[in-house]
Amino acid sequence: MLPNDFQPARYQALLNEKTRRCTELFAPFTDLQPSVHDSPQDAFRMRAEFRIWHDGDDLFYAMFDKDNPKEPLRIDSYPFGSPTIQRLMPALRTAIIDKPVLRERLFQIEFLTSTTKEALVTLIYHKALSDDWEASARALAKTLDCRIIGRSRKQKVVLNGSSISETLNINHSNYHYRYYEQGFTQPNAAINIKMIEWVSQHFGDTSRDLIELYCGLGNFTVPLSQKFRRVLATEVAKSSVHAAHENIALNNIENIAIARLNAAETAQALRGERAFKRLAALPHALGEYDFAAILVDPPRAGLDEDSLRLAQSIDSIAYISCNPETLARDLEPLTQTHTIDAWAVFDQFPYTHHTECGVILSKRP
Repeated sequence: MLPNDFQPARYQALLNEKTRRCTELFAPFTDLQPSVHDSPQDAFRMRAEFRIWHDGDDLFYAMFDKDNPKEPLRIDSYPFGSPTIQRLMPALRTAIIDKPVLRERLFQIEFLTSTTKEALVTLIYHKALSDDWEASARALAKTLDCRIIGRSRKQKVVLNGSSISETLNINHSNYHYRYYEQGFTQPNAAINIKMIEWVSQHFGDTSRDLIELYCGLGNFTVPLSQKFRRVLATEVAKSSVHAAHENIALNNIENIAIARLNAAETAQALRGERAFKRLAALPHALGEYDFAAILVDPPRAGLDEDSLRLAQSIDSIAYISCNPETLARDLEPLTQTHTIDAWAVFDQFPYTHHTECGVILSKRP
């Protein structure tokens, strides 16, 4: 999002247009109207990254317009960013600009923040990071009250931690998470809470089990575990699996098992087509699960054929999508076996054309 995209006066009109487009896109599959979940109009983005532009004695945050990719756009304020990002941006620039060891060859800065006001700042360089850099960066982290990581080619220097804490209040209960540098997190905390609560409202059977694909760090997994007897959640990225285990432990939850499988492998394992040594450590054999529901939150490409077949075999489906076009494509086969009970529009990305959607489906009699 570029500075000119910030148009609070047009916020509702932009959201209405997103809703209209999605309603039109899903019209072949349902005549239900969506529930629409709006975002805070400013200070909603919990992570951001900027190029750093050097111009003589000056240094500034920069972004680039896709229509003019060689011309940097100076960013002196970022109203989309969380209050913590907005606090850190000018203070960090002021602290760096007069310190050559921190300034020289600085290429990019990434911010990761939480609603608990913690922050992790990654400084990315086109130079090796020296002991002098480390000493100055440690002092900077103390001054700004944030965690700092330095990166350069084949080098990563973690000064005072590689993660931050987050606490989300979901359905009147607090859930605790660790967010790691360069790990995937939902960018809009307010909308993230609304998505989890919406799925929870439509989903759950405490006598049966949930299978989750693309569980990431356990964003949905942890709170939804209260709605089911057991949860089997799968994720392929080792770093996300590590974070998911940590977040399960933080919340003292004992009915979740994590398997490091991609979505297609999960489907093949559940159909008995392939055996995976990685499943040997599960507390329950696959045959002991009784899946009442499946939750999928795939990347923009949507579901593969194996995952679609798996979803079609399960009674209830919750599909969270960051790409309405691929969601509509996947609804074509899914609505052959299931009906849509509810759907929603979540304004995860205000002031852009991007839209997050959720669909709840139940198996036809």
